[in-house]
Order: sequence, then structure tokens, then C-alpha cells
Amino acid sequence: MPILKLETTVVLSEDKRQALLASLSKTVAEAIGKPQQYVMVTASQAAMQMSGSPGDAAFVDIRSIGGLSGDVNRKLSQKVCQLLHDSLGVPPNRIYLNFTEVEAARWGWNGSTFG
Repeated sequence: MPILKLETTVVLSEDKRQALLASLSKTVAEAIGKPQQYVMVTASQAAMQMSGSPGDAAFVDIRSIGGLSGDVNRKLSQKVCQLLHDSLGVPPNRIYLNFTEVEAARWGWNGSTFG
């Protein structure tokens, strides 16, 4: 049920995209404490500008039913920023992350909801 949505200016080959998705999925599952079988990760290219200038940048939206907290969010921010810097070359100061806790009744799956 956790989802991480990545939008970035960096053009990804299919091999690089799949490797990055696998790494992000594992990172989210470990940090939030949810089974990886419930984690969804997406990556798409987007036009964006940050700090009034073009260049490599990324926006990461992380949502989950439970598991998010100040400590977990800081850990995710550090790990995701490092991963995006190492794999894509995006400087951490050009990455924004958003964390959203979602009520179980507001999350659908498999023809129903989690709550």
C-alpha cells in the first residue's frame, strides 16, 4: 500500500529505470516496515524548474497507510536523496519529497479498500 512516485528531469533507459524502481521499492519497504509485495513505485520524466533555474531535479511523493513519522520521513529523505544522487546524479538540494499519511478507508485495492 505504500507508493513512491518519482518525477525527474533525468532521461532513464529501461534498464536504469527498472534498477532504480527495484532499489526504491526495497528502500520504502524497509524504512516504512511494510512487506515489499504491497509497495508500488513509479518513475516518469517531467519538465521542471527548481530555484528559478533548469537542470536535473526530482520530486518524490510518498504515501502510506501507517508507517510514516518524523523519524521515518527523515530516514526516507536521506536514503532516497542519496539513491537519486548516486543513480541519476541529481543533487540532494534539487530534490523535494512529500510524505502523506492516508486513511485505510481512502485507499482502494483489489476491488475494495484497506479499511
